[in-house]
Amino acid sequence: MVSFKLEPDAVLSKEETQMLADAKNRPVVYDDDSPELTDAMEEAFIAARRAKPYKVEPLTVYVSPATIEKAKSMKGDYMEILGRLLDKAVNEYVIMKA
Repeated sequence: MVSFKLEPDAVLSKEETQMLADAKNRPVVYDDDSPELTDAMEEAFIAARRAKPYKVEPLTVYVSPATIEKAKSMKGDYMEILGRLLDKAVNEYVIMKA
């Protein structure tokens, strides 16, 4: 596994841009860790999602302008970022209370 910290103002080099373009044309390689999905596996994934659908509910939350600016600086959908952070915070709070 490769991990890295994405810098907000990072710019891809020409070599990195070319590597991404080349990767689009490469075939998918399946192995023991990442096998090709069989019809049965695909049906199981679909059944699991139907059994426990992913659902979001709109929510109005008032946060400081500083928090909004920090979330916006992360170069993504800042409302999605804040939503994920809130989900994590609530999950950790529930674990601490248990």
